[in-house]
Formats: sequence, structure tokens, C-alpha cells
Amino acid sequence: MATITKRELAIKITDQLGAKNHKITQQDVLEVIQTLIEEITDALAEGDTVVMRNFGAFQVREMKAKIGRNPKDPEKDVPIPARAAVKFKPGKEMKEKVATTLRIIRERKP
Repeated sequence: MATITKRELAIKITDQLGAKNHKITQQDVLEVIQTLIEEITDALAEGDTVVMRNFGAFQVREMKAKIGRNPKDPEKDVPIPARAAVKFKPGKEMKEKVATTLRIIRERKP
């Protein structure tokens, strides 16, 4: 499975917009992507939920404190403190599109 970087995403977006006769540079697209990431991060840091229709929703959830095990010494209990964690719930359109991916994933396995 391929990994797409922020830079590669910016290139794809620039190419798609260029094909539609929009004059925008890769640097402009990179700035938009970075600003989007920063705004989502800031909103989540304030405890807000970020919803993008047909894409999904980012939400901060509390992970309760629990007792874990040290893999090197399973006899010892390790307290894991409560923390905030970001959860992503995909939107309907994304779920439907990704649902067809299982065949592709299986084909790529060696």
C-alpha cells in the first residue's frame, strides 16, 4: 500500500486544478493544506468537533485511566493515566468508497 505525503497530495491537487484552468501553485496548495491541518488541530485542542460532510468527523474523546502490563516483565502492573485522544468517524460517502478497497488490499499482499 502506498503512502501519500502532504507534498504529493499538493501536487495532485495542483494538477487537478490546473486541468480545470485554475491558476494556482503547488506552494499555494501546500499553504492551504497546512492551514487546514492547523485549524483542525486548534479546534480539537479546544475540545471542539470538526465535521466535514461526506468526509467525516474528528472528535476528542477521553480515554480512561487503566492498568497495563509491561511486555518485558508481564508480572508488573503499569498504570496508564487518563488522556485525550482524537477519534475519526468516516462520513457516509467515504465509507462507501473505502468499502470496495478490501479486494485491492488483498491483491497487494505478497
